[in-house]
Amino acid sequence: MPAAPYPENEAQRQQALEQYNLLDTLPEQAFDDITTLAAHVCNTPIALVSLVDRHRQWFKSKVGIDAEETPRDQAFCAHAILDPGEVLVVPNAEADPRFADNPLVTGGPQIRFYAGAPLQTPDGQAIGTLCAIDSQPRELTDEQVQGLQALSRQVVAQMELRRNVAQLSQTLTRLQRTQASLIQSEKMSALGQFVAGIAHEINNPVSFILGNLPHAQTYTEELLELLEHYQRAYPNPEPEIADILNQIDVNYIADDFIKLLKSMKSGASRIERIVTSLRTFSHLDEAEIKPVQLDKHLDNAIALSHAKLQQTRQGSDIKVTKTYVDLPPIVCNIGQLNQVFINIIGNAIDAINERIDQTQQSDRTLEMTDYSPEIQIRLNTAEDDDGRGFVIIEIQDNGIGIDSESQDKIFDPFYTSKPIGQGTGLGLTSSYDIVVEHHRGKLKVGSKPDEGSCFSIWIPTDLPLPD
Repeated sequence: MPAAPYPENEAQRQQALEQYNLLDTLPEQAFDDITTLAAHVCNTPIALVSLVDRHRQWFKSKVGIDAEETPRDQAFCAHAILDPGEVLVVPNAEADPRFADNPLVTGGPQIRFYAGAPLQTPDGQAIGTLCAIDSQPRELTDEQVQGLQALSRQVVAQMELRRNVAQLSQTLTRLQRTQASLIQSEKMSALGQFVAGIAHEINNPVSFILGNLPHAQTYTEELLELLEHYQRAYPNPEPEIADILNQIDVNYIADDFIKLLKSMKSGASRIERIVTSLRTFSHLDEAEIKPVQLDKHLDNAIALSHAKLQQTRQGSDIKVTKTYVDLPPIVCNIGQLNQVFINIIGNAIDAINERIDQTQQSDRTLEMTDYSPEIQIRLNTAEDDDGRGFVIIEIQDNGIGIDSESQDKIFDPFYTSKPIGQGTGLGLTSSYDIVVEHHRGKLKVGSKPDEGSCFSIWIPTDLPLPD
């Protein structure tokens, strides 16, 4: 059995076939309707839309046969594509030396008659056929041949339509992502300027307070020491002074006032750290690619989320566990990555509160008692399958989790799983664009309902510095 030779343009033909993304796809009614019409036009029990791949012919649509594919060296269609402008008609395969000992002739489906109209793309590549098959020898009329050719053109038209729809869908998705990114960038830019102004306004009085608190503590200690000397020198003061001392409880005030000063210093230092984090977050000069210490910026993101971490609806704090490996400075746009960190940590906190709400509504008191809200933040390194190095930031929560259907859509523009009014659907889309489009990285999610989610941010270690 001589196999059909490969066309001289086989590489271009194969490339044209692959551009349609049809191989190994599910059946589609539009193609099945054409195949059914081909069987009626040719009055045959079998009709196929056959795509000739490198080593096989695969059936996108079929009538009257169960096979999904056959080897290319047995394929009648491999002969048909050698002459793209003509319909190959084999009236009796047993009498044709090309096919007489073909396993598809000597065995099932015992092909005797074959007619194949090549599927010719607009640029002239024959990628397969629309064919009619019978187990009895027969001939086709000119009208039947013309009908088969007309239907083959409809197959190609349907393929073109399918590809154009896919391209339009991809273009629409890109436009939606761009729109979402622009909206988010505009919002973040305005927020950054606002935050920078607020941070500046807060920083001045806080610096004044922190600068004066040590003096206040020193003066207080000196006054208390002087008071102690007076008490030792005059153990029996005048009755009027003794009454006042008893009323105000001098010993308690002396002890508590020092504690108040320490508490004020601690609170002011906390405000100072928040201001520092806000200024880091809002730095307009960080909208550039440069080496940074990621651990410092992760800590800033956690600091900015401090209030939300202490306000769960369960009444307990969210435990934050950090596991960082030592890393050299990583080249990235940290202004953008700060947005990603803040967004994903915020989502993790929301997911924990959603789980608390759901549990309380279900009155699962025992489970709620045993529930300890936690966010784990890990900083590590790894290589992908291509040997490319990455820094991986994992932000994992034990919140409500995400169902599999939502996981498929979670990075789509304007998609949100939150109740109406509680989410714009832009945060994760913008995060995806920042990581994938702007940093050539990866943003992945793994999640199970009622167990939690883990977002993995992969930043390549080989990003070049701008010239």
